[in-house]
Amino acid sequence: MLKQALEYIVGLGEAKKHEINGFTYSDKELHLVTEPTAETIVVHSLDGIIEFIMNSHGFQFPVIVHVQSPTIVRVIGELTSNREWNEYIRAEALLPSIPFGRFLDIEEFNILLQSCFVENEGRSKVLRVVGNIKEEDVRTTGDNGVSQVVTAKTGVATVEDVLVPNPVNLKPYRSFVEIEQPESGFVLRLKNGPAAALFEADGGEWKLTAMARIKKYLHDNLNPLIENDDVTIIG
Repeated sequence: MLKQALEYIVGLGEAKKHEINGFTYSDKELHLVTEPTAETIVVHSLDGIIEFIMNSHGFQFPVIVHVQSPTIVRVIGELTSNREWNEYIRAEALLPSIPFGRFLDIEEFNILLQSCFVENEGRSKVLRVVGNIKEEDVRTTGDNGVSQVVTAKTGVATVEDVLVPNPVNLKPYRSFVEIEQPESGFVLRLKNGPAAALFEADGGEWKLTAMARIKKYLHDNLNPLIENDDVTIIG
């Protein structure tokens, strides 16, 4: 009697299939029993990825290094039985927050340029202009929305009109510090206040450049394992 009761109770918990108009339905909600995957380690540099792979901590080759974006690189292993990747380690770049497209007062803008951009000719030109702007004297010339003139100090006591450089090539920190930061074009705009803003003007091409440089950096440092087909880099 007890055995029959238990069999009846178990039977109540079993899902039943029904065929309706060529489709298979279940009378109960089903949940996939998944195979465990690795707990992902998170680092913040490309060198962390390289060190992990070269010491092969707790995984088996081959592995895939996926350059997902200019700021994320993943190391993944074989698929589980339920078609999920084992993600062993992921690098996420630590980057400053750069407010592109937003006007900042000149002092804040000046600090931003010096702290969040790699030194190059474009940065030097912009700093020369914004560092010497005379208060409340920014005006636009022409009608194309690009050409601007500001009144700036050009000597110890001389104040003259200075043409704002546009577009300007700059190298903000936007990817891992191990690679050379991509240089791209920006539109510099000024307004009374005075205030300045930078607008990205390369259509996102810098992302492809950064990813190519990440792949090269990883390839150069993991070359022995790549030649043995232990590591494949994709991006």
